[in-house]
Amino acid sequence: MRKLTCLAAIAFAALPISARAQSGDAIIDRAAAAYSRLNSMRAEFTQTLTNPLTGTTQTTNGVILRRKPNLLSINFESGDRVAADGSTLWLYLPSSVPGQVVRMPYSGDNASSVDPADQFLNSPRTRFTVSSAGSATLGGRATHAITLVPKRPNASFTSAKVWIDDNDSSIRQFDLETANGLKRHVVITSFTANPDLSRSSFRFAVPKGVKIVDQSTGAAF
Repeated sequence: MRKLTCLAAIAFAALPISARAQSGDAIIDRAAAAYSRLNSMRAEFTQTLTNPLTGTTQTTNGVILRRKPNLLSINFESGDRVAADGSTLWLYLPSSVPGQVVRMPYSGDNASSVDPADQFLNSPRTRFTVSSAGSATLGGRATHAITLVPKRPNASFTSAKVWIDDNDSSIRQFDLETANGLKRHVVITSFTANPDLSRSSFRFAVPKGVKIVDQSTGAAF
């Protein structure tokens, strides 16, 4: 009996991740571990926002760059941009709030509010109730999904469903909903781990004529 049990365990271990049943905790743990090992990353994505209050749906493409410890750049084809240059976070959203850019110190709290990976994978089991949500093949890649529900009120979302790649444990897709009903659907169309990214990729140049709103002081100039 013991020999058969050992053989069964060996056979199970030989199965690809996609063929095994996985708990939500196991999925989020390997995703968080993979995220912590990344020194840099580049991903292209498609984002769809659905607003039930206005009855509108908007789809845009973009590119996100991240480099440890505190460099972030998200460029949307709409012209919107989020940039963290190491000390300052810039939010430039001309598609919805033209004529201004918000400037604030870049800290752990607002990192999670703008960086999807940090939002989901920074101490996830402390912050969320995690449950398994099945599996799917996305863009030819096997994934497992998890549902994340914040344990405390969360301004970013009330619930999220995140698909984790079985091979490299990266995020491949996510859906989230905010308290006011806004729905965000994001598909990662390409992902590169640990590319060589220059610091200049994360700088933000304030466009001419754009007002700076400084949220550290409340001043605008």
